[in-house]
Amino acid sequence: MTFFENQFLCPTSKKFKKGINDDQKKLLLAKNYSEKHHEFVNSIIIMLKGCFFILGTVSLLRIGYVSNIRITRLREIQNSYEYEKFKYNNLTKRFDELFSLHGQQRFMKDQDQMISRDIMRVIWR
Repeated sequence: MTFFENQFLCPTSKKFKKGINDDQKKLLLAKNYSEKHHEFVNSIIIMLKGCFFILGTVSLLRIGYVSNIRITRLREIQNSYEYEKFKYNNLTKRFDELFSLHGQQRFMKDQDQMISRDIMRVIWR
């Protein structure tokens, strides 16, 4: 809006009072009021958009952080599961070998014997 147009819209200017009747004054005042109201509503909307953008950004960051923690924990659980599964398979294999042909002798050979060097060993076959 130019300076010249602004003088006609301003209710305190002399030109506003001289050349315009009451209906036109009311119409210009209503237009001026509606423009200010429109600017106020626009500024509120912009502030709300900014708040929602910040809220969304923070929420996405928190979701990313929590997801990272969960993935790390799931990897730890998976590694632990794989290790226990490996141990179980080895024990199952050894248990099955115990009941196979000459399994008891192999089992005895696999056992660690805590005997000192000074003592004579007797192995029964």
